[in-house]
Amino acid sequence: MSFHYKDIVPWGRSFDEYLDMFDLSEKDLARDIIDVGGGPASFNAGMHQRGTPIISVDPIYRYSEAELRQRIQETYKDIITQAFGNRDKFVWTRFSSVGELVAFRRQTMEVFCQDFETGRQQGRYVVAALPNLPFPDRHFDLVLSAHFLFFYSANRDLMFHLDAVRELLRIGTEVRIFPIVDVNNSLSPFVLPVIRELKKDGIDSTFETVPYHLQKTGNQMLRLWRSALTPLRLLGRFETSPAACVSSDS
Repeated sequence: MSFHYKDIVPWGRSFDEYLDMFDLSEKDLARDIIDVGGGPASFNAGMHQRGTPIISVDPIYRYSEAELRQRIQETYKDIITQAFGNRDKFVWTRFSSVGELVAFRRQTMEVFCQDFETGRQQGRYVVAALPNLPFPDRHFDLVLSAHFLFFYSANRDLMFHLDAVRELLRIGTEVRIFPIVDVNNSLSPFVLPVIRELKKDGIDSTFETVPYHLQKTGNQMLRLWRSALTPLRLLGRFETSPAACVSSDS
């Protein structure tokens, strides 16, 4: 059995999962961060509780809390059914079973829902969609995007991915995307073409193994930065240029 979604589904990850998915250090968390395609994740709420608020953007933020709860409930049964049918695609160490995973997801999305209306009023949740984001060039130090780009390769084409990643690089000095596999654990067919095109724009990149490992093949993120065109002092925590993009044989 394979996962199949007609479109993007609201399914939130937790603050601690974000730390592991993007290998975020305390120094990273002190940077000016935006979460693009954040959906009902609780990372924004967690950062707010720490006293270092961030911005999350997603088109679903146009809905009210009640409407978001309804949308989550409407997709819940299908997600659970598909998760049970695809148990073999997961590594059951972080969670012991589909049931435990689902319960944790619901708890995570409840944290989001309770934070949403206040966060939207405070400007922490912004209605926006790739590939056009309402922010100035290089406005953020660190751009995160989880379980959207590359993950939904069956729902968005190569040109969308290329335009979207270019937009992320426009608004930030460093971009981290997780995972680089699709919903069925296959390396997205768009990863290498996107990297090749961005290399022409002076973008460097690496695949980096991270502590988060739920999908069997999904424990790497793609990190990109404009080091060829940007002074190193603008690259946040990096004092020297990281290694160039790994080859497709890695």
